[in-house]
Amino acid sequence: MAQWTSTVGAAQLARQLRTQQARPTGPGGRKPPAYRALADGVRLLVLEGRVPVAARLPAERELALALAVSRTTVAAAYEALRTEGFLESRRGAGSWTAVPAGNPLPARGLEPLPPESLGSMIDLGCAALPAPEPWLTRAVQGALEELPPYAHTHGDYPAGLPALRQMIADRYTALGIPTMPEQIMVTTGAMGAIDAICHLFAGRGERIAVESPSYANILQLMRETGARLVPVAMEEGLGGWDMNRWRQVLRDAAPRLAYVVADFHNPTGALADEQQRRELVDAARSAGTVLVVDETMNELRLDADIDMPRRVCAFDPAGSTVLTVGSASKAFWAGMRIGWVRAAPDVIRSLVAARAYADMGTPVLEQLAIHWLMGTGGWEQAVEVRRGQARENRDALVAAVRRELPDWEFAVPRGGLTLWVRTGGLSGSRLAVAGERVGVRVPSGPRFGVDGAFEGYVRLPFTVSGPVADEAAVRLAAAVDLVRSGAGVGADAPRSFVA
Repeated sequence: MAQWTSTVGAAQLARQLRTQQARPTGPGGRKPPAYRALADGVRLLVLEGRVPVAARLPAERELALALAVSRTTVAAAYEALRTEGFLESRRGAGSWTAVPAGNPLPARGLEPLPPESLGSMIDLGCAALPAPEPWLTRAVQGALEELPPYAHTHGDYPAGLPALRQMIADRYTALGIPTMPEQIMVTTGAMGAIDAICHLFAGRGERIAVESPSYANILQLMRETGARLVPVAMEEGLGGWDMNRWRQVLRDAAPRLAYVVADFHNPTGALADEQQRRELVDAARSAGTVLVVDETMNELRLDADIDMPRRVCAFDPAGSTVLTVGSASKAFWAGMRIGWVRAAPDVIRSLVAARAYADMGTPVLEQLAIHWLMGTGGWEQAVEVRRGQARENRDALVAAVRRELPDWEFAVPRGGLTLWVRTGGLSGSRLAVAGERVGVRVPSGPRFGVDGAFEGYVRLPFTVSGPVADEAAVRLAAAVDLVRSGAGVGADAPRSFVA
């Protein structure tokens, strides 16, 4: 059985190679041999995630014609890539991209930092903000007032409290997406929702198409279920989804599930437009793929002049193709572990039935707190506080990074909680190691890719502001100096990954 999960056409690969900036590698900046330049170009595309890992490359003759070079040049480039571990081949199956063995995904950077370390370390690992007060306190007080009738029951509500299911359904209906409470299951956060969906739809060995890059914790969750991840490269900058690539992957790989973040994508901040949403739903329906849409960032638009596109589920109102996942964790507070799934009633029944063997249900008090917020207008006021915090933090972080690290490249997102930064050719993995030495914690790019892509990136969340943002950028600049000097930052990744 072939090891590749997607394909890259000759014309597409040639176009990507031509758009790369020239990167001379010979001594004194001399132009490298043609085969070496081609091999380095493909390697860089893989490391940056623009060509997915496990993507079948075009045959030597096809690529030679597309690039107007000799077949010998392509053959030599492919051989160099095989030698370096960036290409695998088998007779009859072709050649597909890989990353060298011995480059594990960095473990550091996303787990919550222990509270006792907060005084000495600036934590840019988790994209989470403090609770928006006084709304957390008021919500808990309101929940306590509503608790007594529930305290006289067994307390297990596998589908969620009926009142909260109705409230969430009504919110979708108000958006022009008719929804019944039977289409809602309340979960323990978005992670709990996606875990339940993966176990129901994608057994061990099933393929799941994912954006590349994508949210690191979800990628790891899917790996642990035994799924085979099929990466689909995002457009450059804030362009959103590349629909030609999505149609090709859905057609060729026939994944059981596809996971996407349409609203202020984590980590890039991209916002998929309405046409992309319509086309992706149509393509998934045609391929028989269940589309899991993560809406946890939906409410975090930071610029007032944004016209938000319709929700993805608006193009599949019955919920037969689109499973929508929402959460209070990003819009309100990460400590409020309340999420939900919107889907067809039969899917919800299956998820609820399977839940009996997992966590049984979501805490009643937290559900009542979210119900209180949504029913009193407190949700909207709390979200507005959250937007103000994130907007201030974004602007401060962007200004500080531009001042201290002028060669780092990024597009400023108009919503969400994260900045996706190209690190000027330095290894994100080494920056993560060096950062902890100088007192700043940052997750490296490979955490957000499949099998080692995005070595030249880091993710910076909007969690600090003012002098702390300034100091974070100063410490990141110090980490850069450590990496460039090679002063004891470990040997698990190249100092500079570009040739």
